[in-house]
Amino acid sequence: MHRGEFEAGQRAREWFHELTVPPGVWTVVRVDGRGFSRFTEQHFDKPFDAAFSGLMVETARAMLTEFDARYVYTESDEISVVLQSEHGLFGRGVEKIVSITAGVASAAFTHAAGRPAHFDSRVWIGAGVGDVIDYVSWRQADATRCALNGWCYWTLRKTGASRREAAQRLHGTSVADKNELLFQHGINFNEVPAWQRRGIGLWWEDVSRSGHDPVRGVDVNTTRRQVHVERDLPMKDDYRALVEELITRGRA
Repeated sequence: MHRGEFEAGQRAREWFHELTVPPGVWTVVRVDGRGFSRFTEQHFDKPFDAAFSGLMVETARAMLTEFDARYVYTESDEISVVLQSEHGLFGRGVEKIVSITAGVASAAFTHAAGRPAHFDSRVWIGAGVGDVIDYVSWRQADATRCALNGWCYWTLRKTGASRREAAQRLHGTSVADKNELLFQHGINFNEVPAWQRRGIGLWWEDVSRSGHDPVRGVDVNTTRRQVHVERDLPMKDDYRALVEELITRGRA
């Protein structure tokens, strides 16, 4: 068989889909840690660990810079990457987007942590800015829910409850019940660090710096783009307004 025919025959067996994100819609890529419940329990404190959060922020920073995103949000072991509606990343091919974003997240976290970790990825699409704002509001609400559950679960575990006992104790309890449980153990959930309850946002910002040009002998101002990491995000309407301003900045 001719070499060209042989190669063509092998390539014909490669299987991938050609699904693409429709033009003009907003894309959010969400990467999640694979098997992170066991991973974090083995290597980090519970319910929250500042060192683990730092690793997630470094991974989110890599996602922001690698894909030039409009906004990146991280909570727990997940990262949401908001891409502008006009992006042409990998020809908007879904298979390429999910495989490469998962790969970048896995590599960035592994490099920062010094131990292997893996992420999977999925694509969310929205017709307009309002859809994106609904999405990030949803993820922040999930962060608050998970934080409250996590604090309650690990408070019970650290006071002697088994996994099953802690889960049974929390089954069917309301938000008020959970806040009361924490209060009985000397914990005010509203005073828990904001990054645990609301997640962390990253975006680009322009920073002006003053300097001196020795050649011309004049003072000069330069503007550089850098990553802003916000660990004290607002909530609800204020958060929605912030994200809207970030993702529409510079758009006509």
